[in-house]
Amino acid sequence: MKIHEYQGKALLARYAVPVPRGEVARTVDEAESAAKKIGGSVVVKAQIHAGGRGKGGGVKIARNAEEARSIAGKMLGMTLVTHQTGPEGRVVQRLLIEETLPIEHEFYLGIVLDRAQGKNVFMASADGGVEIEEVAAKTPERIIKETIEPGIGLTPFQARKLAFGIGIPGASANAAAAAIVALAKANDALDASLAEINPFILTKDGEVYALDAKINLDDNALFRHKDLLELRDLNEEDPLEVEASKFGLNYIKLDGNVACMVNGAGLAMATMDIIKYAGGSPANFLDVGGGANAEQIRNAFRILLSDKAVKAVLINIFGGILRCDTLATGVVAAARELSVKQPVVVRMEGTNVELGRQILKDSGLNFTVADGMRDAAEKVVRLAA
Repeated sequence: MKIHEYQGKALLARYAVPVPRGEVARTVDEAESAAKKIGGSVVVKAQIHAGGRGKGGGVKIARNAEEARSIAGKMLGMTLVTHQTGPEGRVVQRLLIEETLPIEHEFYLGIVLDRAQGKNVFMASADGGVEIEEVAAKTPERIIKETIEPGIGLTPFQARKLAFGIGIPGASANAAAAAIVALAKANDALDASLAEINPFILTKDGEVYALDAKINLDDNALFRHKDLLELRDLNEEDPLEVEASKFGLNYIKLDGNVACMVNGAGLAMATMDIIKYAGGSPANFLDVGGGANAEQIRNAFRILLSDKAVKAVLINIFGGILRCDTLATGVVAAARELSVKQPVVVRMEGTNVELGRQILKDSGLNFTVADGMRDAAEKVVRLAA
């Protein structure tokens, strides 16, 4: 689950990561009031779930409260397009009004899971304020890494090594090391899948601050953090993905025109691969799970067909816990209720497969029953053309 910058900073502040003074604003009046409270010049920052906001016009400096109000009036409601939003952009509905700071240098701090090691890794770089992927591609030696041992955490020694390694001056090294340890503690306590500060700044008077914050929370751990569920902003998520989550469906929208309904994440990945191999393009990832019932199948079908880009549907099910006859019954009911016009190709194997195929044939609806995955992919790609 992604959260906004101002929410991430509030969480980091709980664990003693130094952050600038700031307030969230949803109206121009709130923006002006926040700027007056902070005093002096402020930064007006659009709050969307995407990076590159500055280049897209989503970060502006205001010299006073009146100018902050003017900037907020232009920024609120605008569609902000960045390299991470895609051409459709995101509508700005919230702003962060924050104090300006005298920046001496910008650094990068971040924690991600190294799947090869099975451990979190703390990364730091003297090249902050730019995309870390760009640094990794062009100058990987500029990124310093420290492995975080489970149950031990990032040690003060490692934190000082990172601070000195990226060029933090001696007078500020202890403060930087403390912030680094605090970020690691926050990452662990929040069950974050990503904790990133870019830039982490050194001011001209030797202070350190998290000038930005990107925190992604592990969905699978949210049962331990029910208070964090309140931070979810549904306006920043794809409407179909939000709808799917209500029914326990794992759905991710993609850019193609062949909709996929599959049980099991591995089979879903293989299905998308074979669609590409057959010359098509998947419109989504949808895993209905091994224990799906007819009602979930119906809702899954409805969500798939709500995507206007879909030209054909491929249903690829291996019947184990989810029996083939249960799938067929749900698909037939959904097709009748929704008056499906797109062609539907079904490939099923497993428990009650013959009964499932018979239910499809007896429905009188336009289903194409495939013999194997390759046959299914070739047929659905041809029908979607």
